[in-house]
Amino acid sequence: MSVTQAAAYAAPAPKAPLERTTVPRRPVGEHDVLIEIKFAGICHSDIHQARDGWGEGIFPMVPGHEIAGVVAEVGSGVTRFAVGDRIGVGCLVDSCRECEYCLAGQEQHCVRGATGTYNALDRGGEPTYGGYSTHLVVDENYAVHIPEGLSLDAAAPLLCAGITLYSPLRHWQAGPGRKVAIVGLGGLGHIGVKIAAALGAEVTVLSQSLRKKDDGLRLGAAHYYATGDAATFEELKGRFDLIVSTVSAPLGLDRYLSLLRVGGALVNVGAPEEPVELNLFSVLGGNKTLAGSMIGGIAETQEMLDFCAEHGLGADIEVIRAEDVNEAYERVLSSDVRYRFVIDASTI
Repeated sequence: MSVTQAAAYAAPAPKAPLERTTVPRRPVGEHDVLIEIKFAGICHSDIHQARDGWGEGIFPMVPGHEIAGVVAEVGSGVTRFAVGDRIGVGCLVDSCRECEYCLAGQEQHCVRGATGTYNALDRGGEPTYGGYSTHLVVDENYAVHIPEGLSLDAAAPLLCAGITLYSPLRHWQAGPGRKVAIVGLGGLGHIGVKIAAALGAEVTVLSQSLRKKDDGLRLGAAHYYATGDAATFEELKGRFDLIVSTVSAPLGLDRYLSLLRVGGALVNVGAPEEPVELNLFSVLGGNKTLAGSMIGGIAETQEMLDFCAEHGLGADIEVIRAEDVNEAYERVLSSDVRYRFVIDASTI
């Protein structure tokens, strides 16, 4: 089949409601696959970018980098996929393929800049359009296989949220004998709890209130504390080997650093729009590490999906019709979702 125009939902301008439209899709090249998109997750970063929260965007913008679908066509040189395969695409669709990071399987750190799935310009200077669409053409080297053990709808959020949590948890050696705290029980945090528990760590959720405590324990946490209670920071002082913050609002980093053991690490995967304050003595005392982590490479993303399939882990989702995307955005901003919206692409 050949698709040159795909139906999509796009923000025509910053902060404007998303609306139905069509976008061009390039012809299937030698190493390309055409994906019939089945589901696309709604990530908080979609909202940040559609509303120019992280800087000036490219409009019209079709968000979506949590894409799950089926291969509809392959180029003549494709070796990794066949028509009918279950396929996923995450946050990037190209990179230079030559720098030390690309060669090491860390395409997200490409020296020349990885090409984002949307809100970016491809190597030909054309804008990329994301997964709130019916079809996508992508180079086979920037797609992953979705194992049969995962349903496509629950797998879609793993293409961003899953790898965003899996990568730092693996890097900072979450596992048996390690005490790990996840800050925030939202679209990112709930997956982080599942993965950290499956890795064998003792998991604690740190959330503003105890409203989601039952969910946190169900997802695999051993403990759940309210950060709105000042006593929490006294009780948990020096407790954790690793803290992963998933929240997209500024945190009092000093307070969270106080919860680390000597040599512990606080890793941020949430990206607030505003600057955060830090007293460096909070890091110096105890040889603590304050770090950031941004998704993962293609190989690690495949590793994450295989791990999730092996352990029966998918996102907790609410599937919506495409016409409800603007309402879903507002519900994300008011924390009214448990825990990830996923667009049914058949309704676009």
